Amino acid sequence: MGAPGRLPSRLAVEDVAVGSVAVALLAAAALSESRGGGPKTVSLDRGHVADAVRSERLFRLSGQSVGAGFAPLSRFWAAADGWVRTHANYPWHRRALLKALGTPADADAVAAAMAELPAEEVEQRVFAAGGIAAAVRGLGQWLGHPQGRALVAEPLIGHRVIGDRAPRARPPAESPLGGARVLDLTRVIAGPVCTRFLGALGADVLRIDPPGHPDMASGVVADTLLGKRSSFVDLGSPAGASTLHHLLARADVVVCGYRPGALDRFGLDGESLAGRHAGLVAVYIDAWGHTGPWAERRGFDSVVQAPTGISLSESSTGDEPGALPCQLLDHATGYLAAAAALDGLRRQSSQGGTHIRRLSLARTALWLTSQGVRSDDAAPEPTAAPEVPAWLVEMDSRRGPVTVVAPPGTLGDLPLQWPSAATGYGADAPAW
Repeated sequence: MGAPGRLPSRLAVEDVAVGSVAVALLAAAALSESRGGGPKTVSLDRGHVADAVRSERLFRLSGQSVGAGFAPLSRFWAAADGWVRTHANYPWHRRALLKALGTPADADAVAAAMAELPAEEVEQRVFAAGGIAAAVRGLGQWLGHPQGRALVAEPLIGHRVIGDRAPRARPPAESPLGGARVLDLTRVIAGPVCTRFLGALGADVLRIDPPGHPDMASGVVADTLLGKRSSFVDLGSPAGASTLHHLLARADVVVCGYRPGALDRFGLDGESLAGRHAGLVAVYIDAWGHTGPWAERRGFDSVVQAPTGISLSESSTGDEPGALPCQLLDHATGYLAAAAALDGLRRQSSQGGTHIRRLSLARTALWLTSQGVRSDDAAPEPTAAPEVPAWLVEMDSRRGPVTVVAPPGTLGDLPLQWPSAATGYGADAPAW
């Protein structure tokens, strides 16, 4: 229900947003019914979904915005033959960008260096240095690129079952994920959106992060921490490795949001999990897909938009690239990942085995662009938000009152809610 027009775009942004949340809700209803909860209806408000997929922009702590936004060197740059999108919010990625270009941390110097180089050469240099950049391409160029061709062959949600471990019994519960434990090994937006939605559905979600490469400042209260607890664990240390596998031994789901292979050395690849922690549901989210020459590259929503045809589709001039009205690739992939986890739990409880699900921002981008590009006069008329939307709620946190977007949707005629006060980053013990 609700009128379209809250996320103006030439692409089917609102439709993809609503579809991804709806799939997660339907998967929750199916899991609940399989646990003896009886049939449940689901419903969504388009306005609520529009705010949910840009929730980080609406998050307030004591009435003040705490959104980080983009760093000065995270932007589009004019190259010698086109455009490049960079991401330099993290210090290590900023250093890699500057190393690749041989410039100081000065926007004018970076712009001058970019202007002398072809866009694809910048892309290659920055990647080789350990940074993140992508040349802006049209959709046709992307579909002809080796990585674009690889993505066409991948499903939107990959599904594999390893082994024949017996089903895990899931007794009736008041919520779809009541009694379930979810280990969250994700960062930024897509993975945290997945796991916080699982928390809203009743799961005990524990996020763990490496202390050496923090996602945010210690103790910070953030939109991506809703519905979960947060701990620091050094997986590279003997104590950290022991903690990880102790947690996995009692977990039902593990969600990994790092590039393919980055966590394999900790025993978090599918084969190792199936051998040591059989019966888990493992969900993997990455930027560029799971096959093809870019599979192991780092990436973020804003950068994935550049080569996949999205940035040029959103151009207001026909030349200079534009951006989606929200971080849709992150949010939509997050809700699809939640659906994958929910469906995996339902299937495991009846079929057994270890269930492996894979998703990527670039494959979600392909889903979006496959819906076609609208002309300006075919887009829905913009609609204004309610003055005080019912889904904008206040709750407690360790740092004071926070204003947040409630989880979207109703299940069995009851609106979803965040389960507890918002925690601080790294503020909790690494234990169930």
